[in-house]
Amino acid sequence: MKKEEFDFIISEGEGFKIEFKEGKNGIDKDIVAFANSEGGRIFLGVNDEGKILGTKIDNKLKSEIQTISRNCDPSIKVELRQFENILIIKVEEGKDKPYKCKDGFFMRMGANSQKMNRDEIMDFAISEGKIRFDSQINTKFNFNKDFDKDKLDDYLKKANLSKSISKEKILKELGVLDKSFNNAGILFFSKEPQKFFQQSVYTAAVFRDIEGADIIERKEINGSLVEVIEKVMDFIEFYVKVAYRFTGKPQRENIYEYPKEAIREAVINSVMHKDYFETGHNNIIKIFPDRIQIENIWKKPKNFKLGETVFRRNPIIANLFLRIHFGEKMGSGFARIREYCRKENAPYPKIKFTETHFYIIFKPNPEYLKMALGTTQKSSEKSSEKSSEKILILIEENREITIEELAKKLNITTRAVDKNIAKLKSRGLLRRIGPDKGGYWEIIEK
Repeated sequence: MKKEEFDFIISEGEGFKIEFKEGKNGIDKDIVAFANSEGGRIFLGVNDEGKILGTKIDNKLKSEIQTISRNCDPSIKVELRQFENILIIKVEEGKDKPYKCKDGFFMRMGANSQKMNRDEIMDFAISEGKIRFDSQINTKFNFNKDFDKDKLDDYLKKANLSKSISKEKILKELGVLDKSFNNAGILFFSKEPQKFFQQSVYTAAVFRDIEGADIIERKEINGSLVEVIEKVMDFIEFYVKVAYRFTGKPQRENIYEYPKEAIREAVINSVMHKDYFETGHNNIIKIFPDRIQIENIWKKPKNFKLGETVFRRNPIIANLFLRIHFGEKMGSGFARIREYCRKENAPYPKIKFTETHFYIIFKPNPEYLKMALGTTQKSSEKSSEKSSEKILILIEENREITIEELAKKLNITTRAVDKNIAKLKSRGLLRRIGPDKGGYWEIIEK
């Protein structure tokens, strides 16, 4: 180090990456704090005011400093340099955080090395990926009462996996069972996942206006993570419109308002990479007249670069999805979203993220918007209007009629019935009194 640089550091004083020490007492706290932060240098032989006191630099002192750094947990490598009678201890940012010394865990806060409390240590370990939500054992889970064999069977069918070994061995092979179930296993194979993790609910909402002030429908979607994704996509398909292009071929061409496969990929990513430690926020999909927006809360990974960083917040959950072809192991979700949009000539979504939130915003396909004014769309609307009228007639005859019974009588799908009923509700012509089972319909006279 040149004298000019040394003088400049002394004149600047202590800071985030500079610490002055008169002697070696308590130096382990500063070594740990720098390793847990972004690294730094300790100037041994300088007091807090920047007065140069000097210190006796010999092999014994150097050996003591090396021993102190090695005794940290895990061990920290330091580099020792000398400027006149000042020993400079250089500490690199650690690659195996968090580090601790005999007095606990320390973090660099401004110009000081501060001891972390329990919650700060937990948050730090989580942010560094040392504690992962999906691998945590959940002692509240009772296998005999809470495990859902049908969900496992359905998963194995989707994954094309054999059931030739016991379900316990299968669950161990899937990485969700050790001595007890971990959180990933609960989110996939529990009878009631939301009993354990209410934050795994996916909120879906439709708005009448672009500002989001007038809500048409809001739905809290429950179930396993696989079921949640499928139900969210059902909700989207319910409201996403389609126009038809007749090309002269036997099969007409469908032009969708939004690229459904791209949206599905975005929904999967939002579930896969959600920060499930955060209990006060659900994943949300919002359908506006001019856009579809997916938002979720997260903690931005360190040095994250969109489309470049391979990021797997929940590796067990990611692997479980990978087995059933939901997502890819190498984190290429954004590339696939762009490819799906390209194939459908749809606009690429706008992606925004902060330290705490992530947003993906899809705009309508311009080609659909042009065709939506055509006669094919009007014909579809007339057909839907006739179905709505028939539904009202059947409900007038039987106020307790079920969705399935309506679908059978009209020779349409239950999804089509749901869609027509939602329209009738939004027009103020129909409402449901009581639960799905045991309730009844009420026609509102206008």
